[in-house]
Amino acid sequence: MPKKSKSTKQKTSEKTIKGKRREGESIFSFVNKCFHSEQFPRIMGVSLLLFAVFCFISFVSFFVTWFKDYSLVENITPYSLLTKADDINNWCGNIGAFVAYVFIRYTFGFGAFGFLILFVLGFLGLFDIPVKKLSKWIVATLVFMLWVSCILGFVVVACGVEKMEDFAGIVGIGINQLWCSYISVVGCVLVHLAFSLTIPILLFNVKYSKLLKTNKENSVKAEKNKNKHFFNGDIIPAEKMNLERGYRETKEEKEEENEENTNQTLEDFNKKDWEININPDNLTPEQEKEVTTFVIKRNGETITIDDSEQEENKTETKEEDIPFRVKAATGEEQEAEENNNSEEDTKEHYTIDQPYDPHLDLRDYAIPSTDLLIDYDKKNKVVTETELLNNNRRIKETLKNYGIAITSIEATPGPTVTLYEIIPAPGVRISQIKNLADDIALSLAALGIRIIAPIPGKGAIGIEVPNSNPQVVSMKSMIESKEFQNSKAELPIVIGKTVENEIFVTDLAKSPHLLVAGATGQGKSVGLNVIVTSLLYKKHPSELKFVFVDPKKVELSLYSNLERHYLAKIPDSDEAVITDVDLVEKTLRSLCVLMDTRYNLLRDAQCKKITEYNEKFLSRRIPMINGHDYMPYIVVVIDEFADLIMTAGKKIEEPICRLAQLARAVGIHLIIATQRPSVDIITGKIKANFPARAAFKTSSMVDSKTILDSPGAEQLIGRGDMLFSTGGKLTRLQCALIDTPEIESLVQAICEQQGYPSCFELPMPPKEGGSDKEDIGDVSKVEIDPLFEDAAICVVDTQHGSTSTIQRKFAIGYNRAGKIVDQLEVAGIVGPFRGSKPREVLVKSREQLEDIFSKVLGK
Repeated sequence: MPKKSKSTKQKTSEKTIKGKRREGESIFSFVNKCFHSEQFPRIMGVSLLLFAVFCFISFVSFFVTWFKDYSLVENITPYSLLTKADDINNWCGNIGAFVAYVFIRYTFGFGAFGFLILFVLGFLGLFDIPVKKLSKWIVATLVFMLWVSCILGFVVVACGVEKMEDFAGIVGIGINQLWCSYISVVGCVLVHLAFSLTIPILLFNVKYSKLLKTNKENSVKAEKNKNKHFFNGDIIPAEKMNLERGYRETKEEKEEENEENTNQTLEDFNKKDWEININPDNLTPEQEKEVTTFVIKRNGETITIDDSEQEENKTETKEEDIPFRVKAATGEEQEAEENNNSEEDTKEHYTIDQPYDPHLDLRDYAIPSTDLLIDYDKKNKVVTETELLNNNRRIKETLKNYGIAITSIEATPGPTVTLYEIIPAPGVRISQIKNLADDIALSLAALGIRIIAPIPGKGAIGIEVPNSNPQVVSMKSMIESKEFQNSKAELPIVIGKTVENEIFVTDLAKSPHLLVAGATGQGKSVGLNVIVTSLLYKKHPSELKFVFVDPKKVELSLYSNLERHYLAKIPDSDEAVITDVDLVEKTLRSLCVLMDTRYNLLRDAQCKKITEYNEKFLSRRIPMINGHDYMPYIVVVIDEFADLIMTAGKKIEEPICRLAQLARAVGIHLIIATQRPSVDIITGKIKANFPARAAFKTSSMVDSKTILDSPGAEQLIGRGDMLFSTGGKLTRLQCALIDTPEIESLVQAICEQQGYPSCFELPMPPKEGGSDKEDIGDVSKVEIDPLFEDAAICVVDTQHGSTSTIQRKFAIGYNRAGKIVDQLEVAGIVGPFRGSKPREVLVKSREQLEDIFSKVLGK
């Protein structure tokens, strides 16, 4: 036993001693290990600092004592370089004089002072300060040295100032002699001028266009901004000042905030550039050795943090020291058009030589400015490195207590949760880690964690841990993002940010219908507002229409003022936002009629979907006859779907299922939200026809399985935390936030613009009960089927009144046969529908039938 203890102690001491070459280790591997050690950057930093200071003193002394040392240094030998110190007057002795002579005389002259960038590199290495785009600054320094040498060399060669040869250096003189021999002095001047203008563009992206602004342009700009006010650097029209409330700042507060953000630039951590790994030195099969080294990588640079050092200094470390700042996705600023081209003013719809333009009815309409939305990013608290390291340590300790070894951990911070990707050691089963979900949550003191085992497409297990300071995702940042602005989708909707802090944009036209569910107060209504706002910021009123159904009467009523821009309703409805259950049923059946009408138009135009039809119509390959017109998309938004099902039942479910099955190709899409995700509300028909689903936090795993067909929604933390399922892929998102004042400002900005004379009218719905029965007593109002008389005679003769009989006798389709039977019922020839039994024939003879024909057909 003592011998074994001694061996263990010897191994431990060998592991703790750093920089010592192990027995049997090659020199190359030892040098490579030293090169990648933690101390190497600091040692190189000290060396570069001293060398830079030495060069600076030598260069300055060269221009002071060169007339005394020039002849001595020019013919100096290696032996005299180390012995003749009395005759050299350079402040740094023989070596200093030789270094200055080589760098100044035989290289870049005065431009050799650019080598002082070594001082900056040494300072950064000594104090472990990360730097961005280091290679760019090195290249810029070398270009600057060459440019200075060439400019001074031109003075020596072209102007004949031989006294400045040492200032120019051999490099600058040689280049100018070559240029002057080929393109003369004039060409050399042009080349220097070209390089002087090009170098700032290549290195610093300098824009010379700003220098060409005239006073006239400035006066025009001032006139445009005459009636505008500036808040936080943004221009807001004067008439919309009252809409901006609650988030104004003074100029002094803005400047102080900018200074604080500038000071934190070098300390900010980019979530995509940072990885936190736990790397074992030698993981034995017994899995006894503990992983103790954290490696933080950023832009290719490495910072090593030891667990023991972190444990000793954890009381001294403050969360504000090294924050994890999320890189905000900023898109190009959206500029609304203020003036229209005179050619567009004279453009007409009905000219054959020009494409059809549906925007001309509202040619002055402009997408509202994003300044109407609030930016919550300034109030967000970022995830700190301390929190991430502590969570890594606790996860590792919990797994170690249960005998589970891991090879690495990668942390990806998001707005609400941080994803820790764990790669287990060989031999570890996934179920062992999945069963420890509650234990890991207890060790982290978290609200609840979600384990993804394994992560699809990766050989790792994911643990999603809520952040101590969840961030708020603003709708303004979503709308301004490049992902949304550059989206080519037909109906793009931006919902929020993923765990990787990426903007999530999806196409409702490809979904094609969306089911939103979750417990009360978890963000469903905000999610609906986010979807509607996305479409309002992307589509023109001529391209999109909404049908809002709101049984609660308060959630979607904010959009009622958009009646003449974006809303659609049936002719006899007085409500822009539908709240009455009977009116909901009529509207849904009206949409079914519109769907059938559009399919007929697509059939006549030989198109398969709405995009092909609109493309043909815009290029005037479809004439505006027989009901053909431009087809806008129609999005039906239904809130509190459970209340409709409880009130109307199948009367609501049947048309919804029919629309969900068929309406995609004709541009009608459904968005349904409910706070009661139970099987009697979200039935099998609904789930089968709504492949895209958004689940907010639920109260039980059963509800999560009802929505997503999988657990997980019950482990969310609420307040917009959601799971979005589409195409079999489950994505965790933090939904954006848009408040009531923002919606009111957006709606008012749209209402202030020109609208249509009335809302978009849907076709008249069929009569109650869903049948196509018609009052055929008045022949002038309806068209009787040509086979009506023959069918009536056949039914009376056979005393058998069924749809299938008429279908077989006259070789017609089922729909037409059913319509004839309905007309026979209204005329009093057959009785009402009796399920599987044939209808009762009420007319027993031809004489009675002739009397009916005389009344109905006028015979």
